[in-house]
Amino acid sequence: MAGAVVLPAASHVATAGSYPSRPVRIIVGLAPGGTSDISARLVGQWLSERLGRQFITENKTGAAGNIAAEYVVKATPDGYTLLVFPSSVAINATLYTNLNFNFVRDIAPVASILRVPNAILVNPSFQAKTVPELIAYAKDNPGKINMGTAGIGTTTHIFGELFKMMAGINLVPVHYRGGGPALTDLLAGQVQLMFDPVGEAMGYIKGGKLRGLAVTSATRLAALPDIPTVGEFLPGYEAEGWSGMGAPKNTPVEIIDTLNKEINAGLVGQGNQVRKYQGGIIWRERGMLQARSSSLNVRFGLKADISGCPS
Repeated sequence: MAGAVVLPAASHVATAGSYPSRPVRIIVGLAPGGTSDISARLVGQWLSERLGRQFITENKTGAAGNIAAEYVVKATPDGYTLLVFPSSVAINATLYTNLNFNFVRDIAPVASILRVPNAILVNPSFQAKTVPELIAYAKDNPGKINMGTAGIGTTTHIFGELFKMMAGINLVPVHYRGGGPALTDLLAGQVQLMFDPVGEAMGYIKGGKLRGLAVTSATRLAALPDIPTVGEFLPGYEAEGWSGMGAPKNTPVEIIDTLNKEINAGLVGQGNQVRKYQGGIIWRERGMLQARSSSLNVRFGLKADISGCPS
């Protein structure tokens, strides 16, 4: 389903001015079922409940979130078109040379929502049961392991490319329009491997439908204590993604402050639910969101030499 309406409950707070006086759209650049999509729907629910208007999630997929980002960049800066985006938007600047926007310049940061590591997932029928076995099998069978991704430039892609470079192996990326479709094919055995956000992967790992070989964080996760980190086998490997909300530049500061305040309040009130589902760490500071965009751009941009990326 391309969009979902979250019906508002009674407003719990009084807001300055008349915003919002009509429904607000939250644009997501990846398919339903992925981390960005779920984050948008959770935040939309909180905002609907707290501000008394509908916050409608709408998926505009393609180009690793660039289509959605450009759509919001060109929207009227009145607070009624917002963007929930993953960290791939920062990476995209190093992979796409023909973008019609500059994300850091053209999107005003509203709030940070979460950050989350990924997990290396394989279909249970796949031969490798550990990271060393995966690396050995890949070296013996170069180009024969298909790696599902949520799209070029997403963390599911870039984290896999970083692993390939550090391990000296060849995995073949298969790009989808979001994590949901990629997971579907991983479950069906159409692709063999995926670097999936832990929040999406948790249920499949615990249910035995997919095998988790490692997590990409610096330390093991309390929710998955028996799964090692990639860094235990490839020293120095560490990678985490994040999700945030933005608005077109020149959106009134008063509107951004209102959204930031209510999102932060929702994270405080329901943070445990998000932590449980996403398996990530919640942080809530606009400045950190902007700084993290620039940091990821540099960190992965300097290493980007990826076949299949558009020029």
